[in-house]
Amino acid sequence: MIRGLHHASITTPNRDRLVAFYRDQLGFAVVRESSWSGGAATADAIFGLADSAVKMTMLRTANAFLEIFEFDHPAGRPGDPDRPVCDAGVTHVCLCVTDIHAEHARLSAAGMRFHCPPQPATGVGWATYGRDPDGNIVELIEPEADGPFAFPPSGQGVASPVK
Repeated sequence: MIRGLHHASITTPNRDRLVAFYRDQLGFAVVRESSWSGGAATADAIFGLADSAVKMTMLRTANAFLEIFEFDHPAGRPGDPDRPVCDAGVTHVCLCVTDIHAEHARLSAAGMRFHCPPQPATGVGWATYGRDPDGNIVELIEPEADGPFAFPPSGQGVASPVK
């Protein structure tokens, strides 16, 4: 049985910079850091790589984790900091906020690039897309309190799926 989303993962050429952004600007907490060089058989098997050399940080927010990898080996291809959201693949990480306009203003002042100011999204609430220092898209959403995208009240289970 699938219980829910545990974490998303981002590979970056500069782990320290990205961890600082998610920790200092978005309020994530560092829960684990690790590294290895010259390969780790279990990790190499999971990754489908050989002789990986990695620095990893696991961050936590209220209801999920975010894993940040920096590979020293093998060398990865650079990402496109302006990758369009229409390209195939994982396109964004979404953060639920309580005051989207205040968060947009705070993060803009801290240098985060946004596609637009928060927009009303019918049936959702308010939403906007911005970019982390590597150009990965970070969505901010302020769901309608009683809408289908709202978290259940604290202490209650996950809402039933729509049929």
